[in-house]
Amino acid sequence: MRMRKKKYLDERLDAVKSYILDTDREERDFEKAVQIKEHFDLAELFGNENPVHLEIGCGKGQFVCEMAKRCPDINFIAVEKDRNVIVAAVEKIERAGLTNVRFISGCAEYLPRFIPSHSIERIYLNFSCPFPKEKYRKHRLTHSFFLKIYRELLKEDGDIHQKTDNMHFFEFSLQEFSSEHFRLENVSLDLHNSGFEGNIVTEYEKRFSDLGQPIYRLEAKPM
Repeated sequence: MRMRKKKYLDERLDAVKSYILDTDREERDFEKAVQIKEHFDLAELFGNENPVHLEIGCGKGQFVCEMAKRCPDINFIAVEKDRNVIVAAVEKIERAGLTNVRFISGCAEYLPRFIPSHSIERIYLNFSCPFPKEKYRKHRLTHSFFLKIYRELLKEDGDIHQKTDNMHFFEFSLQEFSSEHFRLENVSLDLHNSGFEGNIVTEYEKRFSDLGQPIYRLEAKPM
């Protein structure tokens, strides 16, 4: 079901537009769109040469907000395609007074048009939609289609951190990462009982962890 547009959404987005990168283009065909390169100058964008991390599917922004607080020497770009959701994330960053976060309102497949190749140190995939029906498997953010995009964006020593509560999606991700020649590290089948330190619990993560569901996590590096 499509989410109803929030009241005053346009006004709220306009009030925080300085945090949202301009990626609104008329060309909607993915294959044509990515042939055009309009790369942001990331150093100019943030005013420094700090490493850049990318979160794809940031939701309401709890993860990126906490990461930006803990890591002021890292710049973050958070991507979210739902305008009803991204507005809450941007407002959270503004209230926190954080200057090391910018947002892209759009879909992951268009990122190569705007993000320079081999410029991202780390990609976070937190509780991406698992698209459980087999006919929608190509929409999963760990499908080989997307992994090829991430490989292009990541620096040579970059990596991907994934978390999910969905076992079948996690198994699918393990297979896709392996088939696309990513080296898997720190794979956890029950993150909250693994002794892993430094985990930032997202809104979605807390909800399912409180129900006793295990959280799955992995790190993947291109080989």
